[in-house]
Amino acid sequence: MYLFQSPPFTNYDLRFTLAGIPVRVHPLFWLVAVFLGASSDLLQLPIWVLVVFLSILIHELGHALAFRYYGQRSQIVLHFAGGLTIPEPSPWGVATTSRSPGSLGQMFLSLAGPLAGFTFAALVVAGVTISGGLVLTNWLFGFIPLPLTTILPYGGRILNLLVSMLLWVNVFWGLINLMPVFPLDGGNVARSLFVHYDPVDGMRKSLWLSVVAGGLLALVGLIALRSVYMAILFGLLAFQSYQAIQGRY
Repeated sequence: MYLFQSPPFTNYDLRFTLAGIPVRVHPLFWLVAVFLGASSDLLQLPIWVLVVFLSILIHELGHALAFRYYGQRSQIVLHFAGGLTIPEPSPWGVATTSRSPGSLGQMFLSLAGPLAGFTFAALVVAGVTISGGLVLTNWLFGFIPLPLTTILPYGGRILNLLVSMLLWVNVFWGLINLMPVFPLDGGNVARSLFVHYDPVDGMRKSLWLSVVAGGLLALVGLIALRSVYMAILFGLLAFQSYQAIQGRY
């Protein structure tokens, strides 16, 4: 079974429409969000779940709006492994506008999600700064800037927690999503580049890159970040890419 596939419908799905885009939230999405925030206290846990929901929704909305730019409808599904934007084929099998993605467009479609998260984080930082607040930044591994916490002149602990978590999730998870591991957005970009420059063997090379990068990130998650979830996730993604190689894609 492959990760990042749309789960089956249930009677407990949350469904709504955002900017004309259908959204479905599978019940396991909430359970995993709670699991990821299990170490939080009773005040932080609901804030964390809300932040995860908003952040992944913003990410997937970036993909959906990029599809719309090319005249293709899509729907968003939030599930146990995160989120998924599923393009819907047009009745005629072609886009409804004269725009065609092409190789660069395919990379834009992949990058639109992380860019939406980074843009949202930038807007939050701007809002904090304009309001007279302060964003404290930490450097992951000495060269990756991560917003650690915010100090706001109003709102108290709850608002500070909400803003700090929103910044951390949208920046850190956005960076993780850019790693060249399939089927993450970075893995899709890497695959497009490899296939573009090596149509014959590019797919296999991109999958081997996914295996190696996924394995390394699993170790980083377990040893450096002490995240069992990250270790399991990237270990599974690396194994999935290896299976694809053995099955000849």
